[in-house]
Amino acid sequence: MKATAVAPANIAFIKYWGKKDASLRLPLNASLSMNLSEAYTTTTVEFSPLFTHDTVTYKVSLQREFVGFDKKEEERIIQHLDRLRKQNNISHRARVATENSFPAASGIASSASGFAALTAAAAAALGLQYSEKELSIFARLGSGSACRSIPDGFVLWEETFARSIFPHDWWDLRDIVIIVASGKKEISSAAGMEQVNTSPKLADRLAAISGRIKRAIEAISNKNIQALGEVIEEDCLDMHAVMQSQVPPLHYWSKETKAIMDAVRQWRNKGLAVYFTIDAGPNVHLICEGADEGEIVKAVKAMSAVKEIIVNKPAEGARVIKEHLF
Repeated sequence: MKATAVAPANIAFIKYWGKKDASLRLPLNASLSMNLSEAYTTTTVEFSPLFTHDTVTYKVSLQREFVGFDKKEEERIIQHLDRLRKQNNISHRARVATENSFPAASGIASSASGFAALTAAAAAALGLQYSEKELSIFARLGSGSACRSIPDGFVLWEETFARSIFPHDWWDLRDIVIIVASGKKEISSAAGMEQVNTSPKLADRLAAISGRIKRAIEAISNKNIQALGEVIEEDCLDMHAVMQSQVPPLHYWSKETKAIMDAVRQWRNKGLAVYFTIDAGPNVHLICEGADEGEIVKAVKAMSAVKEIIVNKPAEGARVIKEHLF
């Protein structure tokens, strides 16, 4: 009863900020994302009647040894396994090993890829014939955005599950992740979202989301980088305006973040089709077409604020593989 799955992280083009049901991890609004080829989690799960307790370990790229999670994260993972066991009337304990392809402090949210990989591997280890929709729903209970890492390529999350709207090979896009800061955020996304209803800008944001999603889907359908880039930036700036007008306000941008945003605008003025988006943190994602990758990476590397660059293409969703971690 052992299986291994790999699942990508994702970047939201149209983002959600706030939950209408925190326990079920249901978002206030729909979101649209792209899976990332170079940011993924591999997880092996084995269930056995011989195991007396659950064991959960992980390592990140460049680490040699698997180590234990902190207690809070370990409990969250075991709770997810408990949901699966309860739903399927199974009592066997599990051994879980997980490995990220990207460093923990990269600013790429690992909970999305982590819980998507855990869900797919655990279901396969138990021989459960879950549909993609069922896997997406179950992954969401572990981490909201994990539901977007189950389907392929470009993904729309509405309500309880996410679905692929275009395959990963539809369009040769890039997400160039620029890491300017590492380390844990003072205020996590989950904690920040709890205060979203104090923002006077929230109602206007929610009213605009469906129109933005429609524009983004049309842009991807037509492979129109300018149309996609404009709506991506619009939504990013709008989400951060909500964060900054909450009580207490959340300011995730650093001076390095703002310098990159300014640089992107200057590069566009010179004819380079590149656009930014920023999640709840200081690191910046640059969206462009594959043909412009080299020139943009060169320009980024010339900036002193940049600590690391990770270049991603659109990626497949979660899938079971044959090679195990143990």
